[in-house]
Amino acid sequence: MEHSYFFIAMIYLAAAVVFIPIAKKLGLGSVLGYLLAGVVIGPSLMGFIGQEGQDIMHFAEFGVVMMLFLIGIELEPALLWSMRAPILGLGGLQVLTTTVAIAGLALLLKQPLNAALALGMTFSLSSTAIVLQSLKEKGLLSSAAGQSSFSVLLFQDIAVIPMLAIFPLLAGPDAGSDNGHSHTLRDNLPAWMQTLVVLGAVVAIFIAGRYLVRPLLRVIARTRVRELFTAVALLLVVSISVLMSLVGLSPALGAFLGGVVLANSEYRHELESDIEPFKGLLLGLFFMAVGASIDFKLVLSMPWMILGLVAGLIILKGVILYGLGKIFRISMEQNLLFAMALSQVGEFGFVLLSFTQQNNILPKETVSIMTAVVAISMALTPLLLMVYERLIQPRFNAETKEDDREADEIREKHPVIIAGFGRFGNIVGRFLRANGVPATILDLDSDRVDALHNLGVKVYYGDASRHDLLAAAGAADAKVIVIAMDTVEQTLDVVKIVRKHFPHLQMLVKAEGINDTYELMDLGVLHIYRETLDTSLRMGADTLKMLGVRAYHAQRNMSTFRKQDEKALKGLSAIRNDKKLYINTVRERIEELEKLMNTDKVTKWNPSAQGWDEQSLINEANQDA
Repeated sequence: MEHSYFFIAMIYLAAAVVFIPIAKKLGLGSVLGYLLAGVVIGPSLMGFIGQEGQDIMHFAEFGVVMMLFLIGIELEPALLWSMRAPILGLGGLQVLTTTVAIAGLALLLKQPLNAALALGMTFSLSSTAIVLQSLKEKGLLSSAAGQSSFSVLLFQDIAVIPMLAIFPLLAGPDAGSDNGHSHTLRDNLPAWMQTLVVLGAVVAIFIAGRYLVRPLLRVIARTRVRELFTAVALLLVVSISVLMSLVGLSPALGAFLGGVVLANSEYRHELESDIEPFKGLLLGLFFMAVGASIDFKLVLSMPWMILGLVAGLIILKGVILYGLGKIFRISMEQNLLFAMALSQVGEFGFVLLSFTQQNNILPKETVSIMTAVVAISMALTPLLLMVYERLIQPRFNAETKEDDREADEIREKHPVIIAGFGRFGNIVGRFLRANGVPATILDLDSDRVDALHNLGVKVYYGDASRHDLLAAAGAADAKVIVIAMDTVEQTLDVVKIVRKHFPHLQMLVKAEGINDTYELMDLGVLHIYRETLDTSLRMGADTLKMLGVRAYHAQRNMSTFRKQDEKALKGLSAIRNDKKLYINTVRERIEELEKLMNTDKVTKWNPSAQGWDEQSLINEANQDA
């Protein structure tokens, strides 16, 4: 049945609205939600999307184009040069090793040399879209595995350019005949000329980006019409895509190169903000199109063969990636994540497989099977990352808690103990020391302890949640303990130990946010200091002063706001589990605070009013009491 584009758009959007919240609720991530949505609405299940799904795939690939443009625009040439070791070393070895291994296996399976090389290059690539999106959602992009994955993916994206230039040289007889593909400028050209056309297109992007696009952006910026800048940003990406399509290359590659060329442009941030909303929507559409493109009829007709190919491919790539991670000294925990994240085949696999058919490198039947393998491997990636997150990572976290280093022997006792000497505890300790108040300092980060020792700061390595260590630090005789641990869990552990064994100690506890503040209140902690509250209020007070408000009034209003906020927090703690009541109460407290700040209870901003006078200070002291 033929459907209108409005109907198809409605189906895709409805599927996203239904499946993404479900996937997020189950902890599966949005990428897997999009893939499942595509499977359900695709021709294999509900059949809302039929053969037109291939047309949607071509349109949805524009999301990948935009994503790579944004990746490119973040990569300044200087940054690329600083990352040359992991990009060329790790990325280059991964592509080369995987290509050789897969091509060797294909030769053993009686494939011709040109077909084996094509399969090796195609399957050496991984999915930039799925891997980066999944790692970003899980907060793992900044980890060692995330940075290594980014370097490898970056090299792979660049490596597709020479791969596409090599494919015509691998062409079989009758290559270039009409197979349903659009005609390009390379048609009917000899192989060496096709390679020159490809290289010429890449050079054209660099020249145009440097000498044409930047002056154009300056002219458009002067108009101060935001919509026009958005239109130019889209025109830029679309134009690059058209150029690359004309020469038979992937538009995503051209977009990536165009982004790199514009990375030093003064308009890079405007380009990013204008394209980002379109990228997110189209990238989700791409993931759904991948799910819908899986030919389950083909899979069911030869299930063991296709699933065996998928499993074998993932295992082979995973072993190669793990081995390279060992060579580059990635820790075991991060190395497992690195290997599992990149073990699939990427979105460029669809492009390269279509090239193999167009150039008569692989027969149509083989291309159909391999396309199913690519799609299924991509769909399995979020599941593999979920397995890592839930089954593998917790084991390593448990192991790292048991540090082999023995706690330091504590040979001094002071009235103050500081548990945790990170950025927060460090400032408290320095302030006390400057005022002549000695403190016994405990910290669980061995690297930080060693670094502070080198600076001449006496810090003892040890876990402050251990009763024996607190006793050795003089907790029985101390008066105050400042708890400024790195994580909420560590903070709660120390609070519980102090309450149980040293109840006489006054606890001053650092909290990161509202939720752990509530937990500390439940434990009976009286003195809680939210990490960013005072700094944020001081910035607000400085803003008032820059607007002409007298320093006294700015400080007094800041003090009033803090007191009322802390007072409201105590009441909200008791009702936080009743979501509806909590939200309504928060709204009421916000309105009350705004009214209070505008009543006579707070001195008006009057330049002639007296501030810092004796009576006002007495009133302030009485209010605090």
